[in-house]
Amino acid sequence: MYLVDLHAHTRFFHGHRSLGDRFDPLGARVLTEIAARRGLDGVATTNHDYYTDLNPAADVVTLPGIEITTDRGHVLVVGPDPPAETKPGALSPAEAVALAHDHDCAAIVAHPFRNSTVRELTDVPFDAIEVNGKHPRSRPLVEKLASERNLPLVGGSDAHYPFEVGRAYTTIESERLTPEAVVEAIRDGRVEAQVSRSTLDEVVRRGYRAIHRRKRVIDAIERPTPGVGTPPGEESTE
Repeated sequence: MYLVDLHAHTRFFHGHRSLGDRFDPLGARVLTEIAARRGLDGVATTNHDYYTDLNPAADVVTLPGIEITTDRGHVLVVGPDPPAETKPGALSPAEAVALAHDHDCAAIVAHPFRNSTVRELTDVPFDAIEVNGKHPRSRPLVEKLASERNLPLVGGSDAHYPFEVGRAYTTIESERLTPEAVVEAIRDGRVEAQVSRSTLDEVVRRGYRAIHRRKRVIDAIERPTPGVGTPPGEESTE
């Protein structure tokens, strides 16, 4: 049994790619050091729309991944050979999943009830659905969605700051912790989403909840689900 955070980032800012590329090795090192302190066995680096081979010496396994920005929301891709780079908004969720599978990776619906309508697609062969560490109180809705799709649940912190790693994670039943074994375990359903309830994690979540409520990117928790293809917060008022 392994404890793995399947959704983490090595930088806390977006844009400025050249600056970020220089920062990523440091970000990865700090991320894995804190993951080890929190008792995790592994962490997936899933930066927005690019993958860089970052494998710092640490007591945890670093799994390759990428968070693809599709035209309807984010899709996590984790596995041995994730795409090196994708253009934000250029792919549909179906195209992102096909790309993931072509690269022998698992495709996961990321934070399905935050700034996304990916969950409304019933004919796309996702491998799992995420319980996101920023908004774990949506878990009953995510569980219902996963049951309807007959898909397993995984957990990811969505950490952008290293101290956030491990606030949600996945227990993986496997004899080894390799990218290939993780993909196989997800597809076999030998995974379970877990959420940390530490005081620090709860305080941070309250902060994110307030920020995202102000941005109007949380849906189906406090307000009705937006229409298909309509980004949350941009619904018609007519």
